[in-house]
Amino acid sequence: MTADHAMDFYIDGRWRPSVAASAIPVVNPATEAVIGHVAGGNAADVDEAVAAARRAFPAFAATPRAVRIDLLRRILALLDERAEAFAQAISMEMGCAITFARASHVPFGIAHVRTQIEVLEHYPFLTERAGFAVAKEAIGVCALIAPWNWPLYQITAKVAPALAAGCTVVLKPSELSPYSALLFAQVMAEAGTPAGVFNMVGGAGEVVGAALSAHPDVDMISITGSTRAGILVAKAAADTVKRVVQELGGKSPNLFLDDADFETGVAKGVLAGMRNVGQSCSAPTRMIVPEARLAEVEALAVAAVGTIQVGDPADPATVLGPIANAAQYRRVQAMIEAGIADGARLICGGPGRPDTMKLGYYARPTIFSDVTPAMRIAQEEIFGPVLCIMPYDSEADGIALANDTVYGLGAHLQSQDIDRARRVAGQIRAGQVHLNFPAWCAHAPFGGYKRSGNGREYGEAGFEEYLETKAIVGY
Repeated sequence: MTADHAMDFYIDGRWRPSVAASAIPVVNPATEAVIGHVAGGNAADVDEAVAAARRAFPAFAATPRAVRIDLLRRILALLDERAEAFAQAISMEMGCAITFARASHVPFGIAHVRTQIEVLEHYPFLTERAGFAVAKEAIGVCALIAPWNWPLYQITAKVAPALAAGCTVVLKPSELSPYSALLFAQVMAEAGTPAGVFNMVGGAGEVVGAALSAHPDVDMISITGSTRAGILVAKAAADTVKRVVQELGGKSPNLFLDDADFETGVAKGVLAGMRNVGQSCSAPTRMIVPEARLAEVEALAVAAVGTIQVGDPADPATVLGPIANAAQYRRVQAMIEAGIADGARLICGGPGRPDTMKLGYYARPTIFSDVTPAMRIAQEEIFGPVLCIMPYDSEADGIALANDTVYGLGAHLQSQDIDRARRVAGQIRAGQVHLNFPAWCAHAPFGGYKRSGNGREYGEAGFEEYLETKAIVGY
């Protein structure tokens, strides 16, 4: 495949080649074939992009609210218009089923822009109190590091609130899923984004990400990625005391109380844990169930896996395409082997590709039961279609299992008694708890407790991460 400007960066309102870019191959995970190359930037490219953003910041921060709303509306219209192109790019570059790209990746990504328009329309930037006022002001130049697993979705979750707040940005998309980012940069250019307000430099995290994290003219950095990557970013950012917002790893529980609707809930839980081929940081991959219902849950879970078709992402019948890249495929296979070695009981799936797949990074939807907290698969993020079923004795035991992890990003909770569900949700140490599989909401804050990160994204909470607070006493 070729992509417009694949070897260019978008800096200061124009496309231009890197100072000394390397060529990074882009691999289609369904075929393992190299389908193109993109530029890998360096510190000099970062310097140029940050300088452009710094120059643009004073004027953009001073723009009236209505001007920024109009810009976001133009971006929204172009994203809507090009939804199918984004779906095709995402499906090809990271292997998700085209139906899932159309139904989730693209519309949810677009929703972040719409949501920030709604936030910006009514947000109070100045609030008067007794004897003082509180002003909210754009924080400055923001470096935004996006992941490969939800490429458009996480780009808009960062860029839209940053622009709404009046910040200027330098985006570093993942070099593993770069084509949707190139399409997004084209949208930003055609929407009439002022020069320097949006800049994009691609490349490896240890080069471009590291340069952005340590850059003295970057006021804030937002990263979605692994906990390991988030720690490196925070350490690099510490010397310049910039704000760091991290949306990192997860090992999310799906706690079934004894009064849950097991008949429908278990199947939904399996699909929730394996959607996007399990490559979601908040995927509920630990299904925690009453010991007395374990055999029933196992049968329901295996039946649910039987409805999941693994195959060519372009096939409309496909539910799960391949793992997004070779390194992640190796990780998933190693973790399945670790589950077997640690004594977890394999009830479906296992190592290797599905029998029908001879090429591509395809993994078998896999479920382990009788998983204990000491096992690696119960504690480490796998990031693949692998589910752990963990039995418990009492409600208190179930809550303790749900919280027995260094992570705290998302959680699911199943109970037909909504008051009970609300009470137990208050005891789950996670940044977002879903009761009985609710609809996704772009306004609900998203972020983690513990090693799942700091700060929040989405809606008003995500918008406020890009603002400074100023007290004006005697106002």
